[in-house]
Amino acid sequence: MKHTLGKLERLKSRKLIGRLYAEGNSVKAFPLRMMYLQTAHTSNFPAQVGVSVAKRNFKKAPDRNRLKRLMRETYRLQKEIVYDNLQDPYVFMISYIGREEHPYDELLIKMNKLLNLFILEAKKKKDEKL
Repeated sequence: MKHTLGKLERLKSRKLIGRLYAEGNSVKAFPLRMMYLQTAHTSNFPAQVGVSVAKRNFKKAPDRNRLKRLMRETYRLQKEIVYDNLQDPYVFMISYIGREEHPYDELLIKMNKLLNLFILEAKKKKDEKL
């Protein structure tokens, strides 16, 4: 599997983002929170992802941009956790909810925990439907 995060893997649709926040569920691994929704999207990939950092918590744009870059990188390196375990298409938004910047190593561990929590929740929801 290529460890890339291309244009088709990124969540850009305003309609999908609006639906995600209106109808989606969430899992948390502080300082990260993932909102997810099982829905069809335009990509051939099993998931589309977006990242966000609140302006309220980080006033300076370079600080927000650095955190978003770190979050995309930690997701990119571990996305096979999601891709290997999903059959249905999902969209999700990963938000940074902490008030101070955590180091890259810690974010890598937390992203792993978050993705595994997401897989468990998605499997549980799928079993409930059956």
